[in-house]
Amino acid sequence: MIFRRIRKWGHTVERAQRFRAIVAVFLKYGYEDLADRLPLPNPMRLPFRKMRQTQEEVSLLAGPERLRRAFEELGPTFIKLGQLLSTRRHLLPPAFTHELAKLHDEVPPIPFDQILDVLARELKRPTSELFISIDEAPVGSASIAQVHRAILMTGDQVVVKVQRPGIEPLVRLDLEIMAQLAALLEKHVETWRVHRPTAIVAEFARRMEQELDFAAEAAHVERFSHQFAQEPTIYVPKVFHEVSTQHVLTLEHVEAIKASRFDELDAAGLDRREIASRIVDLVMKQVFVFGFFHADPHPGNIHILPENVICFLDFGMMGYLDQKTRETFGRFIEGIAQRDERLAAGALLRLANAELDPPRPGFEADLAEFMHQHFYRPMGEMMFGKLVNHLFALTARHNLTMPADLFTMLKALSLTESLVTRLDPGHDILGQARPFMKEVRMRQVRPQRLWRYWMEFGGDVTTLLRELPIEARRILSQIKEGRAKLMVHHGGFEDLLSTLERIVNRLSFTLVLSSLIISSSVIVHARVPPLWHDVSVIGIVGYLVAGVMGFWLLISMLRHGKM
Repeated sequence: MIFRRIRKWGHTVERAQRFRAIVAVFLKYGYEDLADRLPLPNPMRLPFRKMRQTQEEVSLLAGPERLRRAFEELGPTFIKLGQLLSTRRHLLPPAFTHELAKLHDEVPPIPFDQILDVLARELKRPTSELFISIDEAPVGSASIAQVHRAILMTGDQVVVKVQRPGIEPLVRLDLEIMAQLAALLEKHVETWRVHRPTAIVAEFARRMEQELDFAAEAAHVERFSHQFAQEPTIYVPKVFHEVSTQHVLTLEHVEAIKASRFDELDAAGLDRREIASRIVDLVMKQVFVFGFFHADPHPGNIHILPENVICFLDFGMMGYLDQKTRETFGRFIEGIAQRDERLAAGALLRLANAELDPPRPGFEADLAEFMHQHFYRPMGEMMFGKLVNHLFALTARHNLTMPADLFTMLKALSLTESLVTRLDPGHDILGQARPFMKEVRMRQVRPQRLWRYWMEFGGDVTTLLRELPIEARRILSQIKEGRAKLMVHHGGFEDLLSTLERIVNRLSFTLVLSSLIISSSVIVHARVPPLWHDVSVIGIVGYLVAGVMGFWLLISMLRHGKM
């Protein structure tokens, strides 16, 4: 118990120190106004003020560059967040997203002996018993992991991805602080409330959890390989599970050419147009057929093997779209293809889980303008990246919150278009996507699908009817024993109740007024003392009070517009 309290206290101190360091960096780069608007902990405000710097170099930097430098200085978690924000063009102006796109997840390599220590600790055996050799120079060195080429005892050529020691606690600590700052932004900065920063951080935290868990990445590779098992145009590296753990991932080394190295592709006699077509075909199958797709298909993660075979690498970030979302997105594209603003608007609102009736003011008009700009032109002239940016801006303008994986899918399609148009400038990516979207729509009306739907519906109804008597008996038993209460709430009667209450009040008021007039008249007639000019003073006071009350009642009736 004592040790647990000590650990908790130590974590609190560590979190406070990291929190202070993060805010100090933002203050250094000129974000004092934001710090003042947030209710930061009082004990930390004085140190924050002391940390503020007004360096001439920083003050001369543009806003986007200051934000990029702040993220770079704060380390791997914030670099990853900046990379995510660079794709959220509906959140930040183009200047910021363009600058954040410059963030590179490359850091100096850690000493090789630390890599060997991690391998020995994770694999529970000396590396000499598992590997014939491991290259000391890394193939790549990123903020989360470092990659080395190696040869297993079986003779297999592999690449070993080793998580940097100590990176996981730092990332989790940063995620906690990000969640706290996002909650403060959402509560106290009105301009950010509509963008739901807490949801953005939650999505980012989910992605980081994926990247930190190499066992999950190995499962991604296996699933990806399984769904393309019968596809000859793609090659998926093999996972060596016996030398893989949650912090170590060993994959088959594939000798291939990076998709963006056009000179090497041409020298190898590969067909760039065929490569572009195959990449689009594979990405569309991932998204619209399987619903499980590579979330970061940039040129560094796509390599080309002989005979134009495509090889995807780095399965740390994957996206998932359920069948309902894929079908709704297909309806959205169908509405656009048919130039039907109402169909497209309804589908987009369903994607955002928004109210469908009535549509938001101006939403259909904005969607019609969106369609006019992008779809009333030859398919080959459309730019998917611009289309996605415009769609992000449209949804943000109407405060629509789209599913995180839908944004991920659109970003993946945008990255695919960027690579494909460089491989083959005349390639029509949307034209190639049309059959896949049509297939999504057709699957909804296939007899097998309808039959399965009705079978599931019938099964649910049968289960409900079978369990209904038991549930009714259980509820009645709980009510009888006093363990449950039945509460009935009448809705829609507020106006009626208010009118009845006003009528009753006026009747009561009138009865009191009438009683006062009658009693005053009796007192005057009986000449109850004291008298004034031979008239009862009490009676006169009663008449005056009755007059005031009558005048008050008349004013109240006139004010409500009814006599």
